[in-house]
Amino acid sequence: MSTIAAFYEGKSILITGATGFLGKVLMEKLFRTCPGLKVIYILVRPKAGHTLQQRVVQILNSKLFEKVKEVCPNVHEKIRAIKSDLNHSDLAISKEDMQELLSCTDIIFHCAATVRFDDHLRHAVQLNVIATQKLLLMASQMPKLKAFIHLSTAFSNCNLKHIDEVVYPCPVEPKKIIDSMEWLDDAIIDEITPKLIGDWPNTYTYSKALGETVVHQESGRLNTAIVRPSIVGATWQEPFPGWVDNTNGPSGLIIATGKGFLRGLRATPMAVADMIPVDTVVNLTLAVGWYTAVHRPKSSLVYHCTSGNLNPCYWGKIGFQVLAVFEKVPFEKAFRRPNAGLTVNTITSQYWNAINHWAPVILYDFYLRLTGRKPRMTKLMNRILKMVSMLEYFINRSWEWSTDNTEMLMSTLTPEDQRIFNFDVRQLNWLDYIENYVLGIKKYLLKEDMAGVPEAKQHLKRLRNIHYLFNTALFLIAWRLLIARSQVARNVWFFICPLYNL
Repeated sequence: MSTIAAFYEGKSILITGATGFLGKVLMEKLFRTCPGLKVIYILVRPKAGHTLQQRVVQILNSKLFEKVKEVCPNVHEKIRAIKSDLNHSDLAISKEDMQELLSCTDIIFHCAATVRFDDHLRHAVQLNVIATQKLLLMASQMPKLKAFIHLSTAFSNCNLKHIDEVVYPCPVEPKKIIDSMEWLDDAIIDEITPKLIGDWPNTYTYSKALGETVVHQESGRLNTAIVRPSIVGATWQEPFPGWVDNTNGPSGLIIATGKGFLRGLRATPMAVADMIPVDTVVNLTLAVGWYTAVHRPKSSLVYHCTSGNLNPCYWGKIGFQVLAVFEKVPFEKAFRRPNAGLTVNTITSQYWNAINHWAPVILYDFYLRLTGRKPRMTKLMNRILKMVSMLEYFINRSWEWSTDNTEMLMSTLTPEDQRIFNFDVRQLNWLDYIENYVLGIKKYLLKEDMAGVPEAKQHLKRLRNIHYLFNTALFLIAWRLLIARSQVARNVWFFICPLYNL
């Protein structure tokens, strides 16, 4: 029997961020491999028009939980939704719920965070730093707590080239940042944000670094650990390949490319695309929870969940593979034929933006206006290029992450645990993974039926013919204008024409 699965039997587990991508997969894995666990508490923010139980039902009704319902039919009885809002200073948890959490919780997996790169610093600090601080305070009052596992990001120290499994000191103490957020107004915060974050690329990575420091400084006697995943992508194996439910990171780029909106971007083809499947992150996280609770390391350990140092894949290779999948299984109703040109040249990138991105959508919006419809493509393109600009920092650089703690943990697992909770990224076949990733986006995110593939292929053929006709017409118009204005061009034309009669 799996040692890790046996450990979670009968446990009461608190998961923050359980309604997010990673949190859902974490819950699914726990229920599927440890059906004997007692309860999973999830902190759920109130949502207009939906009760907490309705939100739980919505999560359980997704395809992700189909296998869980087979091995754990009463899964809905084992989820206890707690009304909470991490934007509040006291997390907005009622006294009764708080008392239950304090007296019953055995393990905490803190997955909640804002992952928006352009988030206001105040909001990023509230969710990624202050909420972590409040949860640590809660955890310190839990007599049964065995481990507090904090989900961070491998990019929390992306201002460094080589990153070890340690918590690096921040230039400014988190307490000073937290105190300043309480009395500074938004205008002043906006003004000082660039100076505060320094060589971090955005408020997300900066606030996650602050959050790690808070865990390191304020964990007290708690058994804590930090897991740092890199770019989290679709599932690799569990519960089935390719499941994804959000447009963050690579998913958004794949959709924009497959639909024909994004046809080129500034990226380094040989930069390492340090992606990691979400089920790999979950397997490592559960193993870390077990190891931290049972072995009780003397100090808080950091675990890197990255692929570049063990099984690197490159952005150029990913682009070719994504296009190869689109040839076989295109997305429906594409705006243009998919293309994925990569360039490191800023001028070339600006040219692509003008010719390949802005010109087509402006023309199409002009057509929509002429036909009495509301233009929408320019606004959509603006959103896509904004997303790309925020990702450019990460698709033009490579990092080196040490994985000593992660490999140490792997060596302590039994063969059965290594099979059930597999986080060995060296076994990952990137070509198969990318293909399943694209298919997963099509099926689970875009909700497109595979039966529509033939029609989608026909649509791409029509787009190709329109492309050829447009370019031919453009060439003829340009040539005609050239002949009309240039004696040299006319002489060449009159010289070539008789050759066709020979």
